[in-house]
Order: sequence, then C-alpha cells, then structure tokens
Amino acid sequence: MKNMLKTTILLASLTGLLVLIGSHWGTGGMIIAFLFASIMNFGSYWYSDKIVLKMYRAKEVSPAEAPNLHRIVDGLVLKAGIPKPKVYIVNSGMPNAFATGRNPEHAAVAATTGILELLSYEEIEGVLAHELAHVKNRDTLISAIAATLAGVITMLANMAQWAAIFGGFGGRDDDNGGGIIGLIAMAIVAPIAASLIQLAISRSREYAADAEGASMCRKPWALADALEKLEYGNSSYRPRVTDVQANESSAHMFIVNPLKGGTIQSLFSTHPATDERVKRLRAMRF
Repeated sequence: MKNMLKTTILLASLTGLLVLIGSHWGTGGMIIAFLFASIMNFGSYWYSDKIVLKMYRAKEVSPAEAPNLHRIVDGLVLKAGIPKPKVYIVNSGMPNAFATGRNPEHAAVAATTGILELLSYEEIEGVLAHELAHVKNRDTLISAIAATLAGVITMLANMAQWAAIFGGFGGRDDDNGGGIIGLIAMAIVAPIAASLIQLAISRSREYAADAEGASMCRKPWALADALEKLEYGNSSYRPRVTDVQANESSAHMFIVNPLKGGTIQSLFSTHPATDERVKRLRAMRF
C-alpha cells in the first residue's frame, strides 16, 4: 500500500510537470504533444513483449526442455492466482531475469543461461517470484503510463528549446526576456526532472515486487541471497562473443541493473541499491 501510494504521488508529479510545461502553449499544444506521445507509447505497450523477447533472442522452452523452470513457475502461479506465463531462456552469461507482457493474460518470464548456472533452485524460485509479482501487479502498465508522461514532457521541452531559439513561438511573456529565460530553463530542467521521477517509480515498483515475491515463495532469504549473487555476478560479468547484451532502454526490466555505472550514473539507475533491497528482505518474517 505504501509503495502504491508513492507510485501514485510520483505519477501525479509527472502529470503536474506536464501541465506546467504545456501551459506555455496553452491547451492546444499540450493536447497535440500528448496525443502524439500516447500513440507511440500505446504501440510500445501492446507489442513490448514481442519487441523485448526478439531483442534478446529469447527462446521459448517447453516443460521437457526446462523442467525446473516450469516446475517453479507452476507452483508460483498457483500461489499468486494468475495465469501461467510463457517461459523463455536467453542465451547469455549475464546472470539476470525479466518479465514482460501487457497484463497477466499476456505475459512471459525469461531467465538467462547465466542465472541458471549461478543460482540454486530456491534462489531461482525467489527471482521468478519477484518477476511474477511484476506481472501480477501490472507494473508494465504503470511503466507505460510513466513513459508516456515522461515522453510528452521531453517533447514539450524540445519544443521549448526551439521556441527559445526562435523567439518563443507565441508563448506567454514573449515580450520580455523573462519568457526566453523561462523557456531555456524549462528545456534543461524538465527532461531531467521527468527522468528522475520515472526512475523513482521504477525503483518503488522494485521494492514492491521484492516484498510481493518474497510473500509468494515464502522464502525472503532466498531472494536476498539471489540478489547478492546477482549483484556480484553482473559486476564481474565479462561478455562472451555469443552473448546477448543488455541496453539502456530495457535495463529497467531486469531484476538487477545489468549496466555498470559510477556514483553519478547510480543517480539515474532504474533499480534501488541492492544492499537496501537485501536489508528489507532479511527483515521480513513469515
């Protein structure tokens, strides 16, 4: 409930930022930008599962091909009360996993060969419980809404940048320097603010999926152990020639951030600190 409230507040903040920026051009300009961005994100939402699975060359596996994975998923979906998603394996030494799909009826879970080699049966159960929690809580829908709003804000900020260059394009306060300065500030600050809010939503949903997943499998310690191993495994991972590589656009989908970064980059990380996630999980009792 606390994480959902936080997510709602953050989405409201994105909406407020959108209204503030769009007010420079009035209702018409904001509606046009919103419709354009909504169409792009609508298509991404409906076809995101196919796009991501193809991007990572994921192979759907049958119960005969991956009996342990299917056994784990079968048990978890019964506890979660959701339809069984399709099960995929990604040929990559990068130890990670993700879920995709627009709702529980059209979902898929994928594990890399690296994570299957690194984790124990119970740790993999904890990881898949986390991913199925994302499916159950419809986090893909929340992410799509956040992406739509952030996309509109970025588009309006770009419009503001060109408006500042060419004298305001008829916005408010064009008859004084304050209008131009405001446009420049908007063009710089708004996309950064939108990105930070969007990332905060992603981090909040990770905490929620950790808690839901731990409750689902009744083994918070297994998920905590898995996260510690995955953090080390991804930091020490050296890509093979045949490995599929993660990219920034889909990094938020994985259970741990597959991209390495320093202190500055961590500010823009799609995931909360692993140490904090582990601390919360180890404090859980059933």
